[in-house]
Amino acid sequence: MSEITLGIIGGGQLGSMLAISAKKLNIKTVIYCDDPDAPAQNFCNKFISGTYNDKEKIIEFVNLVNYVTYEFENIPFETLSEINKLKPVLPKPSVNRLIQHRLAEKDFVNNLNIRTTRYASVENESEIEALEDLLPGILKTTTLGYDGKGQYPVNSIEEFNSLNIDFSKGYILEKLVKLKKEISIIITRFDIQKYEIYEPIENKHEDQILKFSKIPADIDEKIYNQSKDWAMSIAEELKYVGTLCVEFFIDRNDNLYVNEIAPRVHNSGHLTINAYNVSQFENHIRAVCGLEQLPLKKLSNATMVNLIGDQISEYRKLSKFKENEFFFDYLKKVIKEKRKMGHLTTLV
Repeated sequence: MSEITLGIIGGGQLGSMLAISAKKLNIKTVIYCDDPDAPAQNFCNKFISGTYNDKEKIIEFVNLVNYVTYEFENIPFETLSEINKLKPVLPKPSVNRLIQHRLAEKDFVNNLNIRTTRYASVENESEIEALEDLLPGILKTTTLGYDGKGQYPVNSIEEFNSLNIDFSKGYILEKLVKLKKEISIIITRFDIQKYEIYEPIENKHEDQILKFSKIPADIDEKIYNQSKDWAMSIAEELKYVGTLCVEFFIDRNDNLYVNEIAPRVHNSGHLTINAYNVSQFENHIRAVCGLEQLPLKKLSNATMVNLIGDQISEYRKLSKFKENEFFFDYLKKVIKEKRKMGHLTTLV
C-alpha cells in the first residue's frame, strides 16, 4: 500500500481525473483551489479552498503532501517557487513560468529549430502598421487566456483599430496559417530519454474551444513521426517530469507548426482513459510520484466529444449508454455558456 500523498493545485475536471487516477494507484490526494465549489472536491481525500497567495493556507496544504502538481498553468510562479522550496513541484515551476508567457514560449520552440507560425511582440498601437505582413492574424495576450479568452482575430489594420486594445497588457500577433487540420501529442516524460507517447490525436475546435478529438488522426507518416519527435525534443529540453501536451497546426501544404504547449494533462487526451491501458492522468501520477513506468498499449480507436454549456443537460437525463460509450460528468454546479461540463468518449 502506497503511503504517498499528492497535492494538486486546481480543482476543475483535470484535477478530478488526476484524483481518480491517483486513487486507483492507492495514492491519496489533497486539492488546493481558489473556487470553493470546485468539482474535484468530490474525488479527493481532502480539499482546501483559498487564494493562491494565501501563505497560511498554502503552508497547511504543503504540510499534508509529499509531492505537488497542478492542473492548469495560470498559477503565480512565486507561489509554485515557494512551495518547491518545501516539497517537490512537478513539472518544475520554471517550466510553468516559461509557458505562461506566449512570446517566451514561441522563442523557446524556435530556438529548438522547431517551426511555429510567424509572430511578433506588440507593445503599442503604432507597431501594428509595421506588422501588416502578419495579417490576417490573431492578437493574443502574452499571459493568461485559454479557450479563446484574450484572443482577437485581426484581418486588417482597420479591424485592429476598432478593437480598442488595452496596451497595459503585453500582446503577441501570430500570423494565421491556411489550416488543414489540428493535432496534439500527449507525452509523459519520466526521466532522461524515458517517455511514454500517445499517438497523434486529431482535434476540431468551435469558437476556439476544443469540441471533438479522435484517434487515429488522419495524417501521413511524416507528420506522425515529426510531431512525436518535436514533442520529445520539447519535453527533453524542458527536463519535464509528468504529462505534457503539444498542440500543432498542419497547413494545406502539409507543413507542421507548433501552436502551443500545455504543461499538464490536456482536454484532447481524455480519450486515453478508455482507449489505452494507461491514461494520460495515470501516467502523470506515475511520473510525478516516481512510480513504475508501464509500456503504453492502445486498446481501441476512439472519438471524444466535449459537452459545452447546456449540452450536458440531455446527457444527464440518460440512464444508460451503449457498451462502447463512456460519459463523464464534471459535476460542475453551474452551467455556463462556453463552459466545459463533461465529455463523451466512444470506442470505435
